[in-house]
Amino acid sequence: MAQEAQVTVAPDAKLVIRNIGLLLSGDLQRPILDADTVVATGGRITAIGRAKDVDQEGATTVIDARGSALAPGLIDSHVHPVAGDWTPRQSQLNWIDSTLHGGVTTMISAGEVHTPGRPRDVVGLKAMAIYAQRCFSAFRPGGMKILAGAPVIEPDMQESDFRELAEAGVRLLGEVGLGGVKDGPTAKRMVGWARKYGIQSTIHTGGPSIPGSGLIDAAVVLEADTDVVGHINGGHTALPDREIRCICEGCGRGLELVHNGNERAALYTLRLAREMGQLDRVILGTDGPAGSGVQPLGILRMISMLSALGDLPAEEAFCLGTGNTARMRALDCGLVEEGRAADFVLLDRAQHSAGRDLLECIRLGDLPGIGMVVIDGLPRIARSRNTPPADKVPEIVTP
Repeated sequence: MAQEAQVTVAPDAKLVIRNIGLLLSGDLQRPILDADTVVATGGRITAIGRAKDVDQEGATTVIDARGSALAPGLIDSHVHPVAGDWTPRQSQLNWIDSTLHGGVTTMISAGEVHTPGRPRDVVGLKAMAIYAQRCFSAFRPGGMKILAGAPVIEPDMQESDFRELAEAGVRLLGEVGLGGVKDGPTAKRMVGWARKYGIQSTIHTGGPSIPGSGLIDAAVVLEADTDVVGHINGGHTALPDREIRCICEGCGRGLELVHNGNERAALYTLRLAREMGQLDRVILGTDGPAGSGVQPLGILRMISMLSALGDLPAEEAFCLGTGNTARMRALDCGLVEEGRAADFVLLDRAQHSAGRDLLECIRLGDLPGIGMVVIDGLPRIARSRNTPPADKVPEIVTP
């Protein structure tokens, strides 16, 4: 699909998705909804229910799900964009559009750290963050929503710098630890300034990932007190289990599991969160592009892995990559509920999977097939070019 600038949805545009076979809400408290129809007007969900109980009149677009499942659009909590739909890390074009074909409708930057010649001085890093925030607010490959402009903090920054960034529209910090700030006291002070001005923070966790990063252990993570513990399963190298447990039990912040991390450590963190009754703290990212490449199906693979190997019901695993992240990141998407953005992925069991339906397909470790992605109430792609073909595939029908 052609890349494009931000799309304005007509306020009277009405979408009806009917004949939904399984409706996944993204909400851990109620992961499956008893409904087969969703209605959205002006890009916002306005009704969820049975076909006979919702108003379908005046629809400008009707999608027949044909028995396939509907879930909120997936959210990647940890990416490293640079310029448009290109990454110099792998010299790869169209990686964002390709990720859209993996069901992801929203990406969150953990810092534009792969930018060639990335400035480390305060004036330069602020300028680059504001530039990235502006660019990715206006540029949406295939309709993808990209929250970018995440400066990596440096020791010379003062409170006024955070105020200036916030006034310019910056709402994220890049991973603490990827710049010159790697100690607990300095990180804590700057994270406090960021929080004061409404800027959300993430910290690198584990061993160094690229030249310039360093070890960030449990003591630094707990003292810094960022809003999200970035890749607690390492990016790539995980902390020892005792330190992972220390972090999980020692703070109430978000616990981010990433594709480009230690899978055993991810499963260990999941088990700890479940034992503590705090599964709502777990969110998912890819941490790509990275040295291991770009993972268009990374969030789907995490959902499948955590369900198949972590003994997590598939419908709950979807919540980690949708509603949990939306609430943790204060987003207006990620949940199928009235008033939220109409961002959806329609999917079904992969053809020839040993699983009898979508949930069993995932529970057995297979990836599902994506039949359509909708963003802001607009169909953006049909059958995914990256997933295995789905058994049931939705279609757009005339109103």
